Amino acid sequence: MRNVRIIARLDIKGPNLIKGIHLEGLRVIGSPGEHALRYYLQGIDELIYMDCVASLYGRNHLGSIVSAAAKDIFVPMTVGGGIRSVEDATQILRAGADKVAINTAAVSNPQLVTDIARRFGSQCMVLSVEAKQVGHERWEVYTDNGRERTGLDVVEWVKRGVALGAGEVLLTSVDREGTRKGFDISLVRAVAAEVSVPLIASGGMGKPEDLVDVVREGGADAVAMADILHYKRSEVGIIRAVAMAEGLGVRNYERT
Repeated sequence: MRNVRIIARLDIKGPNLIKGIHLEGLRVIGSPGEHALRYYLQGIDELIYMDCVASLYGRNHLGSIVSAAAKDIFVPMTVGGGIRSVEDATQILRAGADKVAINTAAVSNPQLVTDIARRFGSQCMVLSVEAKQVGHERWEVYTDNGRERTGLDVVEWVKRGVALGAGEVLLTSVDREGTRKGFDISLVRAVAAEVSVPLIASGGMGKPEDLVDVVREGGADAVAMADILHYKRSEVGIIRAVAMAEGLGVRNYERT
C-alpha cells in the first residue's frame, strides 16, 4: 500500500496565518513561520501555503515567507495564490517552493498549466480546484478563494487539467472548508475515479478518523488539514497513529 501523505495547509493573508469557514470570515491565527515549524517538528509530510487574497491583488506575496521557512523546514512545500505566469512560478520555486498550485489563472488561461508542466515537470504543477456542490453528485469550480463562479464542472475540469499537464490535484470542498464536519467524500470519490494523478483532499477535517474515511471511501492519496492543527485539536503524531492503527500506509517518522 502506498503511503498516505499528511499535509498541513497554511492560508496566508499579508504576514498572517488565517483561517475561515467556507473560505470566508477570515480570522488571524498567528505567525505562519511558527506554525509551519511546529508542524514540521511534529512530523508533517508536506506543507501547502496559499495566499488567499493574491488573486485580488494580482500577485503572490509569499516569497519571503517561503524563503524563511526553507531555511529550517525540509519537507516538500507547495505554494499557491496569484501565480499567473511561468515567471511567477519561477520566482516562487526559487524562493524555496517545490511545487506551485494554480486555480484562478488556470481557469482563465489553461495553457499556463501546460507551460509550467513543460518548464518544471508535471510533478511541480498542482491544479488547485475549489468546488461547491450545485446538485446531486455535481460540483462547480469556483475561483478567487471561493468567490467567483466559473460554470465549469469539477470532474470535467480536473480531467482537462490533468490532460494539460497537471501532475497533482488539490481538491478543496468550499462547502466543508472550516466546518469540522468531515470531507466531502462523494466529491473526492467522483474526482479520484476519473484521474490517476495524486489527489489531495482538503476542507472539513474535524477529527483524525476523517482522514481514514476520505482515503478508504474517497480514494484520496493525501489529506490537507488546517483547523485541526491550528487550533491544536490534534497533532500530526496522533493523526499518523490513528491512520496506522486503521491499517493505512503512512511515512515512518521518528523524532530525532
